[in-house]
Amino acid sequence: MMGFQGTRDTTPSGRPAPRTTGVWLGIGGLIGCLTMASVSGCAAYRFGSASMFRPGIRTIHVPVVRNDTFRHDLGVRLSEALVREIDGRTPYKVSGDPNADSTLACRITNETKRVLTETDSDDPRALEAAVTVRTTWTSRNGEILMQNSLIPSSDVAVVFSQDSRFVPEAGQSVDTATQAAIEELAARIVSQMEMRW
Repeated sequence: MMGFQGTRDTTPSGRPAPRTTGVWLGIGGLIGCLTMASVSGCAAYRFGSASMFRPGIRTIHVPVVRNDTFRHDLGVRLSEALVREIDGRTPYKVSGDPNADSTLACRITNETKRVLTETDSDDPRALEAAVTVRTTWTSRNGEILMQNSLIPSSDVAVVFSQDSRFVPEAGQSVDTATQAAIEELAARIVSQMEMRW
């Protein structure tokens, strides 16, 4: 009996054997707990830029922007800028299908140019071009996805306005300033598509 007890807990040299079974069980249990916690606890979390956007929306329809101004090309230019911004910054895919998950409808309501500074002979030296847009973003079932949370209103559209300064003496034109304003408007509209915290 005595020899049986000694052979089980000793090494060939007669020293007591280290107890490694409990250590391995502890490490295995810890790994199992961490795996279960990461799988079940983090299932609702999303990583990367996709976490900033609505999870139920995958496609977005962007019809040509309606234009109430006399500059007929502004609507097409803003539509192109919006499509570039959505493709480049969001997980959404732009679709030509009106039955997409959501629709981003915009309307240019105003385009102005005003003089900021003049020379001594009353020639314009620095000017400002401004563009104003009304935007609605709705889901397929009619839910409003973009709202102005600062000013409660019954109006479903969000109004964006952007200006851009230009100096004709430096070779800048109203077209370059308007294009800069359009690109900035598109960036601001797409930024508002992010989910609120």
